[in-house]
Amino acid sequence: MPEISEITRIVHYINKYLAGKVIKNVVANEDAIVFKDTTAAAFTKAMTGKKIVEAKQQGKYFWIEMNSPPHPLMHFGMTGWITFSKAPEAHYRADMAEDDNKEKIEWPPRFMKFVLEMEDEGNNAAFTDARRLGRVRLIDVQADQIRKVSPLKENGPDPVVDGLDEKWFRGVLNKRKVPVKALLLDQSFISGVGNWVGDEILYHARMHPEQYSNTLSDAQQKQLYDSTIYVCKTACELLGDSSKFPEDWLFKYRWGKGKKGNTLPNGEKIDFVKVGGRTSAYVKTRQKATGGTAVKAKAGGSDEDSGKEEKKKNVKKRKAIKTEDDDDDDDEVDETPVKKGKRGRKPKTEEPDEGTKTPAKRGRKKKAVKVEESESEAEEEEEEEEEEEESEPESKPKSSRKGRPKVKEEVVVNGKAEADTPSGRRSSSRLKK
Repeated sequence: MPEISEITRIVHYINKYLAGKVIKNVVANEDAIVFKDTTAAAFTKAMTGKKIVEAKQQGKYFWIEMNSPPHPLMHFGMTGWITFSKAPEAHYRADMAEDDNKEKIEWPPRFMKFVLEMEDEGNNAAFTDARRLGRVRLIDVQADQIRKVSPLKENGPDPVVDGLDEKWFRGVLNKRKVPVKALLLDQSFISGVGNWVGDEILYHARMHPEQYSNTLSDAQQKQLYDSTIYVCKTACELLGDSSKFPEDWLFKYRWGKGKKGNTLPNGEKIDFVKVGGRTSAYVKTRQKATGGTAVKAKAGGSDEDSGKEEKKKNVKKRKAIKTEDDDDDDDEVDETPVKKGKRGRKPKTEEPDEGTKTPAKRGRKKKAVKVEESESEAEEEEEEEEEEEESEPESKPKSSRKGRPKVKEEVVVNGKAEADTPSGRRSSSRLKK
């Protein structure tokens, strides 16, 4: 998912190729999900003939300042991006090196939502989004007021564009009792920090992702503040090009989780745990919790593994309780037909001969065996699932999903709608591992 450094990259290329130029023509596909509080037709009408002044950002949001309102405000979601006809190197994947600008680009690109055609021939830019989680809005205010209206006014400061006040930063840490990783992901706290950036910050700060924010010492608060500024500024200065990230960054070794696991060059293991709904990578030998945490880690394994073990124990405990209940029920059952005496009392029955098994006992034994077999099968199935999950790399393209319905889209060209069905299947893009 594009985070603060990737947005810095796209802002850089918009200013490099589009700033100061006039939009001659706009082609847009009607999409009620991507176009938020507007339509493709309204977007086409608002952009055609306008001059682009410059692009700016706040965290994961960016906007293009036009010579007059409204101004387009965008968010990439998971797979959104802007493709430039003259700059294939603008893509945030590191495998698109700067010397690839002569490579032929497919145009219009797949999953295109809109294309801006500039007055200078052949200079076009297209907003693409395979998963349709991105958003395009029109903000009808003066350019200097954009950050004072929704959705930007609800966002926290951008650590690079705005900087961070250390006193304010520490004050928030002291007030909030949440896992520190979850707090970093909260866009109302800091804009632009996503999953990998948050993990990198905590790795450099030597903090466990699950430690509560209000349990950090003064020294740890200072270290977290410094690490946040360092990671965000470094990544943005390099325009999100992971091939240029420092070799001692966790980013270089965290991807492609498999059976053998991930390790640092010195052999230290990289573990994974879910925090704030996201899978977090961390190095247990370096990032130790010094205060309260959301989940207690199990020694000798990852926190994610300990969570699975805890689930297994709970399942076994519930099955054991159910088995005991079944046994109690069996003990109360007497399958021998008898006549009730006075007041509904059962007459005494003769004791069975030695070595004779009652139906109730036979039933207990069968049920116990059945429970043992079901538990064993469940454990085997869980182990197989875990092995499959661990062996499946995170970079697996999501285009392998079947049965995805084709979406017929309507193309709007200068305000006129034309039927158009996009071709090609969805492809997923991510940073080079």
